[in-house]
Amino acid sequence: MYNYIQLDADELEFVVIADVNELPPGERLFAAIDDAQIIVFNLGGMLYAIGNVCSHDGNVLDDAPVEDTQVVCPRHGARFDVRNGKAVALPAVVDIPAYPVRIREGRIEVGVPKQT
Repeated sequence: MYNYIQLDADELEFVVIADVNELPPGERLFAAIDDAQIIVFNLGGMLYAIGNVCSHDGNVLDDAPVEDTQVVCPRHGARFDVRNGKAVALPAVVDIPAYPVRIREGRIEVGVPKQT
């Protein structure tokens, strides 16, 4: 998997997914951008976006609990850092996509690779 937050801004297209007031601290929201299923988290006022998939078995992370900055897959306990998509606990060993997030004019935008 590729960590999209490492791409240069000219390689990304930012897509509006919600108004900033729709995502209060401690909450998450879901977005489908092209083929990507994405979860955006508000952790203490900081916004992070990762792919909505566990790299261990393909399970979605829709209702997965969040502990500190880690989302925990409810099926087998794999953990991913929501800040960068890194797999931080077995059984997952493959990272999941992470996307840059920004706020512009009161709207949350997620950066995805430009379609070529």
